[in-house]
This record gives sequence, C-alpha cells and structure tokens, in this order.
Amino acid sequence: MRHEPLPILTRAESEIMAVLWKHGRGTVHEVVSALARPIAYTTVLTLLRILQQKGYVRHEPHPDGSRAYVYLPAVEANKARRNHVKDLIDRLFNGQPEELATGLIEDERLSRTQLEALKDQIERSLGDKRGAEKKRRKESK
Repeated sequence: MRHEPLPILTRAESEIMAVLWKHGRGTVHEVVSALARPIAYTTVLTLLRILQQKGYVRHEPHPDGSRAYVYLPAVEANKARRNHVKDLIDRLFNGQPEELATGLIEDERLSRTQLEALKDQIERSLGDKRGAEKKRRKESK
C-alpha cells in the first residue's frame, strides 16, 4: 500500500483514469473506444504505462489468453481527487483551504441546492469536531 503522495495526473492521464474508474477495467482498445475525444492507440498505451509507473494502474493478462493486457485502477477515485485537491490548495492557495472554499461559495455557477449541500457538509464537519472536542475534554478529566 502506498504511503507517499501520489503524483499529479495530467489532463490526458485523468481522462484515461476516468474511463478505468467508470468501467473498472479495460484493454487499450476498450479505453481508446471509451474516451470522449480521439486519442491514438499508441498514445493510450504509453499513458497507461506511465500511469502504472505512477502507481495509478496495474495490469493483468487478458482472461481469454490473448496477448492483450487488462488495465485496472490501483487507486480509488476518491483518493486521487483528495490528493489533487490537497496539491491545488498547497500550490495555488498557499495551503489555505478556506481560500478555495470561499472561491467555490462565491462562484456564481453554484446553484442554491449546491450551496445548501455545501452548508450541510460544513455543519456535519463542525458537529463531528464539536463531538470529538467534548470527548477529549471528558477523557482528560
């Protein structure tokens, strides 16, 4: 299991990972077919090899015994997203997540429903932290 941070994905690598996360697995041909934009077979193969080196994918022999490999995600989508958000906050927001949150809240493209969902998430997080603080105080007595 990886303990060091994952390398950041390029846009093309992210597109390939999105296919693998959605379908759970795929050969190079299947990934090429599932991509939203045309990318050459050899390019996808090269990117899959890079993703394997980065620790995002693994491969296994095709179950039908052919020469093709089947590529599978080695990292959950949520873990990759969290890693990228942390990197974004560190690089563009001086390590201050509230700056990113403020930018999201001020974004005019968020609907009222989306803003309310963010509010609910913040309230849940505050509730969890308050509960943890009460528990620590009680245990220290």
